[in-house]
Amino acid sequence: MLLQRIFAGALLLACLGLALMAWPYQAAFSYEPVGPRAFPLLMLGLMGLALLYMLFRPTPIVHSEDEPPLDRETLQKIGLCVALLLIFASLFEPLGFILSSMLIGIPMARLYGGRWLPAIAVTTLMSVGLYLLFDTLMDVPLPLGLLAVLEN
Repeated sequence: MLLQRIFAGALLLACLGLALMAWPYQAAFSYEPVGPRAFPLLMLGLMGLALLYMLFRPTPIVHSEDEPPLDRETLQKIGLCVALLLIFASLFEPLGFILSSMLIGIPMARLYGGRWLPAIAVTTLMSVGLYLLFDTLMDVPLPLGLLAVLEN
């Protein structure tokens, strides 16, 4: 119980620090009615409310039979997921959205028990589909990276 409260308090302090960093942000141009700082502030606010609840709730969170225990194997999976996400962030610009999503999505699917063929198929379809959704329907430009030669 004490460790859960310490964890919630530390994350709450991190949220406050990030909110202080995001508050003065002003973009040179505005492409949305509320500006670019609204989304991070909203997410940090919601996360802060949840952390406040975790900090002051009366009873501890207990694990049920459905939840995996926080053992060595689970911690290794979490660590590998964080490493894959860091690799995704570093490859996002040079490789582009589609290739970096495929490169990270396939090992992520395999990490959680996916078979090779479905992992490759689903990751490829989702990468291309999400790119088209963001680029064409939502007008959010995503980098093509190495696939930029296919454009036009």
